[in-house]
Amino acid sequence: MDCVVTGGNVKVLAKAIHSLSRIGDELYLEPQEDGLALRSVNSSRSAYACFLFSPLFFSRYTIPLGHAFRCKMAIKCVQAVFRSLSSLEKTVEKCHIELDGEKSRLTFTLHCKHGLLKTHNLSFQDSESLQAVFDKESCANMLRAQPRLLVDTVLHFPPSLEEVSVSVSGERVWFRNHVDDEAEQSKAMLTELCLSSDEFDHFAVGAQTSITFCLKELRGLLVFAESTGLPVSMYFDESGSPVVLSVTDSVLEVNFVLATLSDDSNLCNHNNNTKRARSPPPPDDFMTDDIDSYLIAMETSELAGPSDALAPRSPSLERGEEEEEEDTEDTERPPNKKFRSLFFGSVCPSDSQLTNQTIKSQEVLASDSEDDTQASLP
Repeated sequence: MDCVVTGGNVKVLAKAIHSLSRIGDELYLEPQEDGLALRSVNSSRSAYACFLFSPLFFSRYTIPLGHAFRCKMAIKCVQAVFRSLSSLEKTVEKCHIELDGEKSRLTFTLHCKHGLLKTHNLSFQDSESLQAVFDKESCANMLRAQPRLLVDTVLHFPPSLEEVSVSVSGERVWFRNHVDDEAEQSKAMLTELCLSSDEFDHFAVGAQTSITFCLKELRGLLVFAESTGLPVSMYFDESGSPVVLSVTDSVLEVNFVLATLSDDSNLCNHNNNTKRARSPPPPDDFMTDDIDSYLIAMETSELAGPSDALAPRSPSLERGEEEEEEDTEDTERPPNKKFRSLFFGSVCPSDSQLTNQTIKSQEVLASDSEDDTQASLP
């Protein structure tokens, strides 16, 4: 691959790399016939971003025909090439990018004023294609606004805020800071902004809904959109489905795909109302033992089931089991919201939830001890 970026497009390329640095730690580079694709994804695969620069964006763009090539590298290394964004437009006249697959080297050459050349040789690794599966055109809701409107909106939220909620109705849009249910409501600061449909360039709401997603990635896209002056489009459905933030131009296409919080309150209430006759054993009984001990316990519980049902129980034992049942229900109660993975389409549970799910699916009724069995016999 051999391409040259000139004039103000050098700053656009630098802004794109800085925006991708807010997503993940690695930059995926893929030269294609329809342009150069720069992608990144975070470690939990809940945020994905792609910048596609068409061949018209470059003054020269050549790639080997019939040879697909993909690579990845640390994004901090590429970010260091365009460290000073303010001075790029004033000092850099063009940027020459050359990719050598045999030497596993990506070379950035900055042609500055007064004949000064700055060369950066970066090593890379071969990688598979990175592509999120989404269809933004099928979303029920679509909003398009100028970047200045959205920048002024998110300025009201503190920089430490991690998540923001967006709610839509037929004529209005609400932006709120997201507060966890576990947080103390009396001490939480609530911020809400309401925007009318007249403030948007395009306002199409097919379903009234509310979604919650990370604010960090949105800020990164808004910085890029404001520098280029391109409007930002938002495509989304119900909560739990990804939201797509898009910026499109004749020589550039940007897509940010972010996971949203999934509200599982109905599932939580159903699990809380379901009562079990006997409480399962604590997780440490079988999760920390070897597989042979676990199989022996399963066989013993199956054989001792009838005698356990006929054995009398003292009031103190019944009270102990009731307290244990209440504690188990509290620990097994799932959270009201979970992030949904973009690439796997499944809810990502925590480690404690995985343990509870394993115990629930493998419930074991432990048999009475020999002393209790002999005491029950006449």
